[in-house]
Amino acid sequence: MDRFKKIKIQTIKKILQKKGYKVSKKNESLFNLYYTVFAGVFLILFFYSIPLVVNISTKFFKKNEIVVNTSNKNFNKVLEGKQIEIDSSDESDEVNYKGLFLDVLNFDVNEKDTVRLSASTLNQLFKDENYNLEDIRKNKLVKPINIDLLPSEIKSIENVRKRKELFIQIILPLILEENKKIKIERKTLFLILNKNSNSEKEKNWLKSKFKQYGVVNRDLATLKIRMDEIPVSLAIAQAAKETGWGTSRFAQQGNALFGQWTYDGEGIRPAGSTAGDTHKVMKFKILKASVRAYQRNLNTHSSYKKFRKVRAIQRDVYGSLNSLELVKYLDKYAETGIEYTKVLKQIIEQNKLVDFDDAKILPSSKREKNLI
Repeated sequence: MDRFKKIKIQTIKKILQKKGYKVSKKNESLFNLYYTVFAGVFLILFFYSIPLVVNISTKFFKKNEIVVNTSNKNFNKVLEGKQIEIDSSDESDEVNYKGLFLDVLNFDVNEKDTVRLSASTLNQLFKDENYNLEDIRKNKLVKPINIDLLPSEIKSIENVRKRKELFIQIILPLILEENKKIKIERKTLFLILNKNSNSEKEKNWLKSKFKQYGVVNRDLATLKIRMDEIPVSLAIAQAAKETGWGTSRFAQQGNALFGQWTYDGEGIRPAGSTAGDTHKVMKFKILKASVRAYQRNLNTHSSYKKFRKVRAIQRDVYGSLNSLELVKYLDKYAETGIEYTKVLKQIIEQNKLVDFDDAKILPSSKREKNLI
């Protein structure tokens, strides 16, 4: 009986093979079953994951879209030692004007100690120090030469190119010096905000910066946006426009490089102003004070809020500032509005002032070098 069964099975196997069927042992069939199940599961997971992969790649690799860096948004609430969340793309409209220009008006300078050097003396000084604009355009390094007053005979220099060069040589180190000061303070701000707890010294430093930038309610987001540099090319262009490259009465008599107005402070009354017109052009002890007041004005006044917002976006996205774009948002600086911004852009382009945007002023000490 067993032999019959064996022959019968073999016969059936041969018949099936002749007809094209594959006959295997039980363990081979089991392996094929496992393989089929595994391949099926893999295909299901693969097609299920495709929409997820497409969605993620769309978010991270979508073209022609500016993505604002949102890192480091969860700062510590420094004054209370607690954590808070802030939105660095928004700024408070409120400004506390008390103490806003205190460090400008009370500049630690005795006007009797200031000396007005002649144009010829300045040219010789710059020559002796090997300080010229062509080298700066190439090497991007500026010596910290601090000139307090404009030479009175700058308006007598008939050669326009030489007059412009002398004016830029005088104010360039002053602008870079104030920008460096802001850069160091901004670096200090981020170091403080990224700590879990802060010392009394750090808390007091923050309070002083809230005061300097007119920030109310200890709003860290607003402080971050306001505490930033003004592009060098933009500052030079505005100083050139407002003073006629250093020849105006306001610049000569009051060290006013940017034509800022005041209604209750010390200033120079414009020629032709009527009895009812109470505004005056702010007067400063030295040129450096005028630069600081200008930067504080752009960094705090509500008229330049959009300027600051675009600057913050440029800073987060590109890591650098574009003066030719930012100039568009200074239409409220002068009564001529858009025409004023067009003139500034023309001054920047014609005089290749963008060359100075990435210039750096040499540190005056080893400690300062480590901070930059």
